[in-house]
Amino acid sequence: MFVLENAVRNYDWGSFDEIPRFVGSGVNSEPVAEVWMGTHSMDPSLVTHQDGTTQRLDEIARALPFLLKLLSARRPLSLQVHPDLPTAQEGYEREDAAGIPLDAPERTFKDPNHKPEMVYALSTFDTVVGFRPTAEILRVLAPLEAPLAQRLHDDLRANPGFAGIVRLVEWLLSEPIDPPEIDAVVQCCRDLLDQGLDIKRAYATALMIRQDFPNDPGVVISLLLNRLTLQPGEAAFLDTGVIHAHLRGLCLEVMATSDNVLRAGLTGKHLDPRGLVACLDVGMSRLARVTPQVVGVTTEIFDPGVGDFALAVTQCSRGEPDGVPLLDAPDRIVFCTGGEVELVNARDERLKVRRGEAVYAGPDDGSLRVYGTGEVAQAYAPQDRDALRSQLVDLV
Repeated sequence: MFVLENAVRNYDWGSFDEIPRFVGSGVNSEPVAEVWMGTHSMDPSLVTHQDGTTQRLDEIARALPFLLKLLSARRPLSLQVHPDLPTAQEGYEREDAAGIPLDAPERTFKDPNHKPEMVYALSTFDTVVGFRPTAEILRVLAPLEAPLAQRLHDDLRANPGFAGIVRLVEWLLSEPIDPPEIDAVVQCCRDLLDQGLDIKRAYATALMIRQDFPNDPGVVISLLLNRLTLQPGEAAFLDTGVIHAHLRGLCLEVMATSDNVLRAGLTGKHLDPRGLVACLDVGMSRLARVTPQVVGVTTEIFDPGVGDFALAVTQCSRGEPDGVPLLDAPDRIVFCTGGEVELVNARDERLKVRRGEAVYAGPDDGSLRVYGTGEVAQAYAPQDRDALRSQLVDLV
């Protein structure tokens, strides 16, 4: 077993204190957005051996099919979509052939892999994700008397359904929208809220996003998206091709090993609106709450059934002197989400881990048990895809 040293990403939407306090390091001088745990080539985790030498995790473990992240959002992330496998492979090869460096700001495809993902909330976590049903979007837009909102309403009523919604997004991203048009929509949202009217939190969400991105068409696009709030311990699955923008909160993200993101707003990073719309055109993707399978009384299995990843969350206490077994898997990253625990492998090797620390355990470690009082989340690739698959409750 190896304690991991993990890469930190200091994006401007991150929190100054949430992740530092979670890992016990106090307030940071710059925003801390993500901590990466895994073998992705852009930022693999490191291990330190007993002799003091350091080695990349991808040199010790095989290339893991999953990537685990600790994520903290102080303000909205970019409006984005993740590609499916054929799109990622074609895009990666195209940008490689064009000679675009992997770390170039204009590079979209950092690897040839798809990127389905699952969000597991560690605090109240808010996001906008996936398109609302047509009838609900029409209900949201109808009371907004701004010309831009009425045009969207009339266009969708004439061309309802998923394809019609995608065309609205394409138009909003391709046509120059004057800031006063966006302001008029926002003012209508504010007026309706002052009157005590909000439909599925659409107007409050638009006002929230507008605080950071006043002239961005993503403010208007947010009216077309579901507002989802997860409470600590709840999870949601986002398949490839699902448009989303996380808003605020602390979570674990587990995903296929990829950093491919197509952005179209709410960010200063490189935008690829044409690529985003192309991903949406593939069709309706799975967006669902993940109802865990419970193993014994200590472990919840969040397995959306994609094969690349799953998450097992295990609680333990001193009332279990023999410890609690963790789910068996050849390669695991075990992240302590609460308290302080001790991991013991099949060779009786012991490793103490406190909240915010992560451990890699490989095939040679065999079965793991956890002792102490706390909680751990184990990221792994399911071996039997039908054994402990979670129930998915579609949001749309």
